[in-house]
Amino acid sequence: MITNKKGRRSEVKVESSKNMVGHGDIRVVHRGGSKINFRQPVITNDSRLLLCASGECVKVFSTSTEECVHNLRGHTDLVTGVLLKPSNQLQAYSCSLDGTVRLWDFMEGILIKTYDIGYSIYSIHTSAFHKGVTFIVTSTLSDKRSESFQLVAVRLPQSGDQLTKAQELSAVIGDVSSNPAAIVFGREGEYIASANGLHLEVFFFKKQKTFSFFLKKDNKKGGRNTFMCVAAHPKDDCIATGHEDGKIRLWRNFNHKKEYTYSTMHWHSNAVSSMSFTPEGTNLLSGGVESVLVLWRYNDVSQRDFLPRLGSAITHIAISPDGALFCTSHSDNKINIIQGIKVSAVLQGLVTGERVETDLIVDPRSKSLVLNGRPGHLQFYSLDRDKLVYNLDIVQQEYIHQWGLQQFKVVKVAFDACGNWMATVEERKQNVAELELNLKLWAFDEQTQSFVLNTTVSAPHESRITGMCFCQATASQTTMLISASEDGHFKAWQLTRSAQGEDEGPSLTCDFVGAYRGLVPECCCFSADGSLLAVGFQEVVTVWSPASWDLLTTLSQPPKAIRNLCFGQLSCSKYLVGTTDDHLLCCWNLLTCSLEWSTSMDISLLLSDPLTENIAVFCCHAGSTDFFVFKPSEPRPVFSLKAVCSGKVTHAVFAPREEMLESSEESSQWLNYSQLYFLTQCMDLMTFSTKAEEDKLMASSRQLMIDDSVAMTPFYLLLGKHRKGESGDAVSSASAERPPLPQGSEAIKELLRTPAHVLPSTSVLCSMFVKSLLVSVGDASEESNHPKEEMESEKEEEDEEEDREMQSKVSRPRRGALDGLCAERAAPALTKPQRRELRQFMKLDHSWLAGLPHS
Repeated sequence: MITNKKGRRSEVKVESSKNMVGHGDIRVVHRGGSKINFRQPVITNDSRLLLCASGECVKVFSTSTEECVHNLRGHTDLVTGVLLKPSNQLQAYSCSLDGTVRLWDFMEGILIKTYDIGYSIYSIHTSAFHKGVTFIVTSTLSDKRSESFQLVAVRLPQSGDQLTKAQELSAVIGDVSSNPAAIVFGREGEYIASANGLHLEVFFFKKQKTFSFFLKKDNKKGGRNTFMCVAAHPKDDCIATGHEDGKIRLWRNFNHKKEYTYSTMHWHSNAVSSMSFTPEGTNLLSGGVESVLVLWRYNDVSQRDFLPRLGSAITHIAISPDGALFCTSHSDNKINIIQGIKVSAVLQGLVTGERVETDLIVDPRSKSLVLNGRPGHLQFYSLDRDKLVYNLDIVQQEYIHQWGLQQFKVVKVAFDACGNWMATVEERKQNVAELELNLKLWAFDEQTQSFVLNTTVSAPHESRITGMCFCQATASQTTMLISASEDGHFKAWQLTRSAQGEDEGPSLTCDFVGAYRGLVPECCCFSADGSLLAVGFQEVVTVWSPASWDLLTTLSQPPKAIRNLCFGQLSCSKYLVGTTDDHLLCCWNLLTCSLEWSTSMDISLLLSDPLTENIAVFCCHAGSTDFFVFKPSEPRPVFSLKAVCSGKVTHAVFAPREEMLESSEESSQWLNYSQLYFLTQCMDLMTFSTKAEEDKLMASSRQLMIDDSVAMTPFYLLLGKHRKGESGDAVSSASAERPPLPQGSEAIKELLRTPAHVLPSTSVLCSMFVKSLLVSVGDASEESNHPKEEMESEKEEEDEEEDREMQSKVSRPRRGALDGLCAERAAPALTKPQRRELRQFMKLDHSWLAGLPHS
């Protein structure tokens, strides 16, 4: 509703489909944060690289440096499997829900070929025994949401086209699980085993015969027999199955339906999530929620080795083809690389946990993204490097890996304007009546460059804390924190020094407790200058003065609760914007204490840019999310974009830019000072970027950087990186006499990227380059003469110095005896050979003359 000067109100409607502002060159790009533990990773033959599915791409990591080497992008939906090509270990297959199988050269990061299957693919399996055939798991119906799956054999066509359609598909097993850990090839591809529910099925390819085995749901001792994963021995006819109750069964003689046997091993307290045999078959590795890697001896299962305290529940286990490395995927979006009996490297992604409890916050000091991660921890995540910086233990208690056990979790976090103080809230709810709350204040330590605990407030409120924020005014003399709770109160906390000891640092104390008519406060926020505090008590917005804690005014609403509140910034500081449960976006004028305008929008998230007047909203519409940017002073969107992602966006943050953009277009000016990041339901970290910005990043990544100190060689010139304007250099002058060399071009770059074993002779392709490396005989003789001439010139200089010294000694005899002689005639000058001979004579040792007898 808009309130005009005459007091009338009118409704403002924003049509997201008709009045969309053109997005120009702004696009939504992926910035990281995807899960790397979704599927089992793959280690290459030389154990140098690790491949894993990550959202809609495949990431290639170095097992030694932990850095991401390549991002293999091309799929348009979630990647559901990655594995090496059996006939070429330098290539890899990937499958996706987009219905394609893609072949990659992961060493170069190049897409080789795309095979269109036509159905959503949930996992992929290959075997060296079946050449040219790939096995995939698809749904039995065309609907993605179907829960019935089948294993299909696909013959990938060997054509030269980049995109080919797979025609030959044949079903192998009718009822399988979509979990890749439940399907495995055995004995070099002679058979394939599939476990689904309480059913184990083994299909032999040569006999074209299937054997099925069933287990009861629960045994007499209360065990849960549901199959969770399966592994096959590489040499023997033995299948290992992991079960929901933690047992492992070793199946033998399964090629006879009535004569099969199995033995049981039990160590895990909960479900076995992953198993794998070593390449030699001597050991079996298993893991589960206990975060312990168990190594079983195949010939003596009573002998076990353990690698404990891996951090979180194990979801996948992978072994390198040579058996040198193990790797374990974990529920906290982490991959541990294990060499021997210790963890040699850790690949840590954005930790998502079960869900994001805290809001997305940017640390004012490190500019890192801060949110809850591992149980009881906060993670500081680098937005530029897409890498975890460090974890901060908030709960400071040992996490016990046990299903159903309620433990402390971090639910709120806030920073002050300078990043010197951080506040956290942790809670644990044992049952409906019992709720444990802790409010902690952390101070930044300059020496450790981390936060240390300053104050702990036990039970700061009697019920859940619904909102928490710091006063962000940089000119404020005191640090103030506000917390709102379901107990009907909000509290103001201040940093004060203890009167007992002057040397003690400040601590957190309660300064004020506020309430309004017994209503529950849902949200709170400070104005930019810290002079006003807005607290939303259900359908009423209250405005307070932090200086005197007087209630200044109340802003009424239609009878629905307020969900979000934010003040306008800079020139729009007189406005207060909020959202309600009945899908209204409202803007109040604080000078007139009236509703300025409102519009009906199903808003899932509202946030303001602290550096500009802009406010961003994410709206749910038809299963996807629309995005709007506006200024509170007018209800017209500055920028809008439909369907930025699927699902609902509930977490986003504005991050200040290090370098300001200089966009002049109205639709992209809101990106000049800050960059907006948001988290999708698939935990992909997305952002908005301009086309010029992306082109600049792409150009810088492709540009071949050569250090300026590199010598001027023919190879240096071949890449086209020579310096311009250096005329006095001897090397450049020498190279100028040679014939001009071909400069950097796409053909030469492609030539250098192509493997050497598929190229013709180098003399044929690069004759000019080879000739430039050769040195002519004349040049060689001249170069060999240069050192001799230099040595002779140095000797001549030494001779001249010695001549001057000798002449000074010879030409200065005793003055009394030679005055008359010098007056009569002058001594004749010595020639150059005479001086050389005299110099050699003077260097002789004449001390032997002193030993002659004086007789």
